[in-house]
Amino acid sequence: MTRRSLYFVAPGDVDIREEPIPQPAADQLRVRTQLSAISPGTELLVYNGNVPEDLAADMNLDSLSGSLSYPLQYGYAAVGVVEAVGENVDPDWEGRRVFAFHPHESHFCATVDELYPVPDGISSAEATLLPTVETAITLVHDGEPKLGERAVVFGQGLVGLVTTALLGEFPLSDLVTVDYSADRREWSRRLGATASVRPDELGEVLRLPGDEEASTESVTTAQPPGTDLTYELSGNPEALDTAVSVTGYDGRIIIGSWYGTKTTELDLGGRFHRSRISLTSSQVSTINPPLRGRWDRGRRMALAWERLADLDLGELLTDRYRIDDADAAYETLAGGADEMLGTLFSYEGPL
Repeated sequence: MTRRSLYFVAPGDVDIREEPIPQPAADQLRVRTQLSAISPGTELLVYNGNVPEDLAADMNLDSLSGSLSYPLQYGYAAVGVVEAVGENVDPDWEGRRVFAFHPHESHFCATVDELYPVPDGISSAEATLLPTVETAITLVHDGEPKLGERAVVFGQGLVGLVTTALLGEFPLSDLVTVDYSADRREWSRRLGATASVRPDELGEVLRLPGDEEASTESVTTAQPPGTDLTYELSGNPEALDTAVSVTGYDGRIIIGSWYGTKTTELDLGGRFHRSRISLTSSQVSTINPPLRGRWDRGRRMALAWERLADLDLGELLTDRYRIDDADAAYETLAGGADEMLGTLFSYEGPL
């Protein structure tokens, strides 16, 4: 028998390779994958060739320790069943459903420390959303939303929608989301946004700051212009300039998008120069330094499982493809199908 492994081999080209099924080492377990989820933002950058090839895929994950040069394996949301264990591993692991930050392939070996048992009550499909929830928690922690603040979120893909769902639990005065897709805006309102608009409609729902208002005096009014907290999660670098333009004096911009090799121009003169706006990069691989005294990866992962169980996110998994049809999945995503949100690869049984 062989396993099927997905490789990105060139821009716009993926290949499913048949390889021998690996045998677990003494301290390893072998997992038979049921489902794995596409990370549409990052994987489309890889698929389209918009990543720096000399950069490590993820220095914190052994399964993604290689560079982003072709050919490469990628993906980090696999759920399956343990079907074999090494001689030094507790045999009680056999038959357990587990999650792993592992590329798309039908069978793989990992150590106990690299696997996360899927709690009862969470389906295998829902479990593939664990990295999305963990990322959204990181974004909320980094943004530090406060009582009565006005927040705006650019981009309502999977990460944007789950971030909106978490922010919707805070007593914000306004939670406005921005996306071109009418379907995604509807999802956004269902998940807690007080308003969800196209980029050209922002002026209708926000009191935007002007150059004459960007002073310390503006923060003494009952409702200062612009947003207090802005998230850029669209993956479109041009949206960052718009995010700057809608953020008010002393406002905070959290940049959760990874643009890869795509660049943009920012207008950092005029109002930005006088407005003390902060731009912060947020990335799930690390913990915000001020939180490291009481937060670590284990605590954040435990919270991610809890929030995944509480939030009703299964309907965000809108599309499913057999792993052998991976090329069709990426072609459709690259074509900008707005109605697609969560996309899964299936490795066994009916779709």
